[in-house]
Amino acid sequence: MGKYSVETLYGHTETVRTVFLLPSKKLVFTSGYDSVVRMWDMEDGISISASRPLGCTIRALSADSKLLVAGGSDGFIHGWRAEEGHPYLFDIKGSQDQNRNRNQDRNRNQEFRLWEHQGPITCIALDLSKIYSGSWDMTIRVYDRVSLKCLTVLMHNDWVWTLVPHDMTLVSTAGSDLYIWETNSGSLTDIVKDAHVGNAYSLARSHTGSFVFTGGEDGVIRMYEILPDHGGSWRPVAVWNPHSGPVHSLSFEFPWLVSGSGDGKLSLIDVRKLLKGIRAMKPNRTRKSLNIEPPQRMLNGQGGSLFSVSIGADRIVCGGEEGLVRMWDFSRALEIEKRAAVLRGLRAENRMRRQKLQKEIESNKGGRVDQCLIAAKSQMNGERNGVWYNKRGLKVKS
Repeated sequence: MGKYSVETLYGHTETVRTVFLLPSKKLVFTSGYDSVVRMWDMEDGISISASRPLGCTIRALSADSKLLVAGGSDGFIHGWRAEEGHPYLFDIKGSQDQNRNRNQDRNRNQEFRLWEHQGPITCIALDLSKIYSGSWDMTIRVYDRVSLKCLTVLMHNDWVWTLVPHDMTLVSTAGSDLYIWETNSGSLTDIVKDAHVGNAYSLARSHTGSFVFTGGEDGVIRMYEILPDHGGSWRPVAVWNPHSGPVHSLSFEFPWLVSGSGDGKLSLIDVRKLLKGIRAMKPNRTRKSLNIEPPQRMLNGQGGSLFSVSIGADRIVCGGEEGLVRMWDFSRALEIEKRAAVLRGLRAENRMRRQKLQKEIESNKGGRVDQCLIAAKSQMNGERNGVWYNKRGLKVKS
């Protein structure tokens, strides 16, 4: 990533604990200690709407084109269903006047609240059919999106910090450990013990689900590969140590892994070279050296701790202790990179053409010698026939 512009979004009155970027709809959602969920326009950085105070700290947000959910420190999930025809999908503002019965009835259909956890909700996620929430009550609860009934409870041995579902599997962290689950049966596939020194605060996953990234209280980022064909086992792949504070948040969009830390900085890691080496490895082998080159870029996020980061659509959004939301726009840099890639392609194509032409010239050297011999013989025959050559041209003997 090259040149960028930075925009600061003002609106929260206290620390921002969670940000979520919905690139497909060009929306950003944020919340935190002020208990207000705010919606922003991704392109312009303009505040679109804000919810009423939900009564407690909101530590987790997730959204897609049909549902927006927030997890509160009081143990509830508050959700909004998308409204057909609404320009920004969700009417999170709702009715402020309790006497407007018509609006109250509509809000009941569009909003809901689930009370299942016995402790603060620290993480929340969606897939096509389910809602997932993790809590300091050491459980992850899985809900049906339509009926809103709790389907499964996944028990952990410590406070749950974060989770990421993918297809039929779920990865989560609790305490310092990494858990791998099979979601349909609710069975625990494997545990990575002591993935970090201290708590494993953050988690991200590749879009294929094969690679998992964890960030911890020790300031370290670790990368693991999940091997589904080998009983759901795993192997360590890489380790980075870019921060001097806890890694509170991770977000991944190929090829960039972005981390937000208590040191107030963001690190950007390009995993393309690393993945090329992994593809050449056999499934039963582990890398000899786990220390990888440092991050390609460090960004100064805020003066205080960064608690949440999200990446998508050429944007990086973060929020933290200062109560501000910052958004980096790399779209110009990617346009430049695309033009450079086209130029590199043209140069490579021209180079291949030159190499091909050189090979043809070399392969035709023998044929040229034969042609010279034929020309010499023709000249001799021409002299016998009364024709001779000089530098000025062709003359006939008189």
